[in-house]
Amino acid sequence: MEIGKKTVRNFGKQLKQLREAKGLSQERFAEILNLNSTYISRIETGKRSPSLQNIARIAQALGVPIARLFEISSDK
Repeated sequence: MEIGKKTVRNFGKQLKQLREAKGLSQERFAEILNLNSTYISRIETGKRSPSLQNIARIAQALGVPIARLFEISSDK
């Protein structure tokens, strides 16, 4: 698999794990960010790459450093 695709998939997995750890549904998280829940779903499944602006917004909403969203997950 291409490095870029791995990064996008890993980002999505991290986003999902962090969102779920906060007890947020995709719908509620999308509302907080003023984004579409379908967009969040596509990011989490690795089908969409968020813009740098949205990466920053996502990290802020989750209360984590941006780098945390790019950490490689050993589980799942």
